[in-house]
Amino acid sequence: MMHYGYGGWFMWLILVIVIAMAIYFIVQAKRGGSARETPLEILNKRYAKGEITKEEYDRLRRDLSV
Repeated sequence: MMHYGYGGWFMWLILVIVIAMAIYFIVQAKRGGSARETPLEILNKRYAKGEITKEEYDRLRRDLSV
């Protein structure tokens, strides 16, 4: 049986933590695509869904353009 001592187990623990962090950041990067929409894209989607009226859309679009 191999004995790594405390240093060997510590290195395995570091390796597991690094792999877990890499997986976490990869998942966050894939989810982040929709979170990086511009305000104008969000406004266009809200208008397309019928959440705001044409007048509200025009007013907000002017406000964003300034």
